[in-house]
Amino acid sequence: MKQPEVPVVAPADAEPHQQHGYSPNKDAYLRRLKRIEGQVRGIARMVEEDKYCIDILTQVAAVTKALHAVSLGLVEEHIGHCVVGAASEPDAELRAEAIDFKVKEATDAIGRLLR
Repeated sequence: MKQPEVPVVAPADAEPHQQHGYSPNKDAYLRRLKRIEGQVRGIARMVEEDKYCIDILTQVAAVTKALHAVSLGLVEEHIGHCVVGAASEPDAELRAEAIDFKVKEATDAIGRLLR
């Protein structure tokens, strides 16, 4: 079943390019992801160099934890921006639909993270 299209509700003071809740923290997210990317390259190098499996698994766990931290931050940004934005929709019928849609998006994303 196709999801209903829900308008993106941005805060009144938002810049036109700030359409996502994470936009104000975009640089911090990018720095974290570049660090994670470096860690993953390091893991590949460890495998190429036949390092001890437990040492590799330790690094995989560190990357997994770092990705979970990014994921949780994005979920928090989604709830704080997108769900709250939907709740500010002036039309009551559209507001209820928008809130349901944004909460479902968050729930589905959390479900994918837990798999």
